[in-house]
Amino acid sequence: MPVAELLTAHPDAWRDATRHPFLTAVRDGTLAPAAFDTWLAQDSLFVADLLRFQARLLARAPRPAQAVLAAGCVALVDELAWFEEQAARRGLDLDAAPLPATAAYAALLERLDAGDVPTALAALWTIERTYLDAWSAALPGAPAYREFVEHWTVPGFAGYVTGLEAAADASGGGDDAVFAEVVAAETAFWNTAVEAGR
Repeated sequence: MPVAELLTAHPDAWRDATRHPFLTAVRDGTLAPAAFDTWLAQDSLFVADLLRFQARLLARAPRPAQAVLAAGCVALVDELAWFEEQAARRGLDLDAAPLPATAAYAALLERLDAGDVPTALAALWTIERTYLDAWSAALPGAPAYREFVEHWTVPGFAGYVTGLEAAADASGGGDDAVFAEVVAAETAFWNTAVEAGR
């Protein structure tokens, strides 16, 4: 199945992951800064885990998928540097312990890393497509969060997601079970921030 068809095959799960109350609160400005900071520090941990996963996937991917995966690895290295800049500005500890949703997502990436390449490619597309659509739903973002929303919705990121879609489809397409696991992990990750704000 082409990976994009998974979005319509699982509409409720997709809506939960991309129209989450966390994102609504970012858009309307009702999200507590402490909740956002908790999420940001945890997302930095996730990006480090994702970089490790993606670098290993690059090493075993079919030749046509290598360029988009390599570009993604470079972007993740840049993203980690950006997180460090944000942490310095906001006084965040990026060495904080992973919260349960972050640790569970890391475990999911480890399992995907041990599996076959087509499944890993479809999962990576799902991760990035979820992120793109979720932050696009938060546009333009309340003034306190606007630079973050803009950062994660730039045209270059959309182009990268399109490249991952082509690589995943060329490698065999999507998997319902893996798609469901990834979007559930994304939803749990948003929940972490909402719970931190209570």
